[in-house]
Amino acid sequence: MPQDRYQIGVQDYIDYHRDGYLVARGLVPDTEVEEIRRHTEELMHGRIIIDGVEPPPPGLTPEQMGQHWLRIHMLHRKHELHERYLLQPRILDVLEALIGPDVSALQTMLFLKPPGREGQGYHQDAYYIPTYPDTLIGSWLAVDPADEENGCMKVIPGSHHEPIYPDENKLGQNHTDGSIEDLAVIAGASATDESVNGLTPVAAKYGGREVAACMAPGDVLFFHSHLLHRSHANRTQTRFRRAFVSHYCNARSLVPWNHGAEFEGTTANNLHILARGNTHLDYALPKFGTPCDALNPRETARGVRPARMMGGMPASTVKGVMVTR
Repeated sequence: MPQDRYQIGVQDYIDYHRDGYLVARGLVPDTEVEEIRRHTEELMHGRIIIDGVEPPPPGLTPEQMGQHWLRIHMLHRKHELHERYLLQPRILDVLEALIGPDVSALQTMLFLKPPGREGQGYHQDAYYIPTYPDTLIGSWLAVDPADEENGCMKVIPGSHHEPIYPDENKLGQNHTDGSIEDLAVIAGASATDESVNGLTPVAAKYGGREVAACMAPGDVLFFHSHLLHRSHANRTQTRFRRAFVSHYCNARSLVPWNHGAEFEGTTANNLHILARGNTHLDYALPKFGTPCDALNPRETARGVRPARMMGGMPASTVKGVMVTR
């Protein structure tokens, strides 16, 4: 075991499985958080140009530049820094303890959330990213202080014990669809208007137990993919709420998901990076060579044959960068 490995405590493990989330305080060092913060500033001011990401148009004021994006998806397929923080070793240490030892890295989202920008209503992440078996988990790295004024994450402890509530237009996507007799079919997940968000009645069952996940830069929130969570608008005049958010699953789960981009066959595992451990499934190598077990899968005492590695990603896999304005 590496000497510098980050280790959670037994109580942390219990708390995560009881509540559906865990905050690891100061997990990512200040120097790394500052690197991400500088990167977002360069990106917001058009000094970094990334293929497929439309930069702010010329002539904008600094305030207008800051309003150009709310979040940008899947930049780990476009830029070395995003791949590196998707595969950040201390984050992977915690993930390995919670869902490992085999961890697949699926998604990145850079949240900028400038002053005045909207939040997101109640939702469950596995509603959008199905995995079979159902092992999806998120990590939310605070780049700025996150509090109720600038729209921090809000979570409902214990709500991860709920099944995934299927959407009327996405029936059959999750394993619970059709297998639970009284499972309601909903509409409007993620809507900020509670009157149209079909998860509002589910949240109401928890009687005001919602918790504001206030975080300092470098803190990381790990959260179960069934956990009901949301955020409100950034009500400040000058403060951003930047965060680097990633999703992972156990590397032995099938992943029929590629962020809306096409993929061959019934699963897209060969397009996602093996971050830790080993797997019997195909997987992708890190495009920018970030050290991880995809480059040297661990031999385990379980006698598992190393997977056939995919040496590169087809061009179609880099089409899935999505920018929300």
